[in-house]
Amino acid sequence: MVNNYNNLLNMIQNGFPIEPRPFLSIANQLGMSEIEVLKIIKELTEQGTIRRLGGIFDSKKLGYTGTLCAMEVSENKIGEVSQIINSYPCVTHNYLRDHKYNMWFTLIVPSQYSLDAHINEIKNKTGINEIMILNSLQTFKINVNLKIKGE
Repeated sequence: MVNNYNNLLNMIQNGFPIEPRPFLSIANQLGMSEIEVLKIIKELTEQGTIRRLGGIFDSKKLGYTGTLCAMEVSENKIGEVSQIINSYPCVTHNYLRDHKYNMWFTLIVPSQYSLDAHINEIKNKTGINEIMILNSLQTFKINVNLKIKGE
């Protein structure tokens, strides 16, 4: 069974089938049933082994714009501010750092106008007027594929 878990983890990281029933295709390649594959993925997600299962798209090639933002949030407002930021579907990441600017998040939206509007709305909702905008100058490797072996 360990081998099935490892093989499944390796398969869903690379070459995920783009078809109406991708888990059936994976199951067929592993000699399992579609239900077994879905059960294993559910277990691994509940255990925290899998955090997210989804595609990674080149947002710039799709015509979107995005940026990394940083803001200084007082300790007593971290929960409230993170809930506001996390309520936006265009926020892909939101995390805390040990720094003056302690909350960092990324936005990906269809236009610069939309980006400015979202940032202004977040400022209004959070009451935090200073959001540092950190546009990327160069794209580096964003994909990591782990070769799962052993037990």
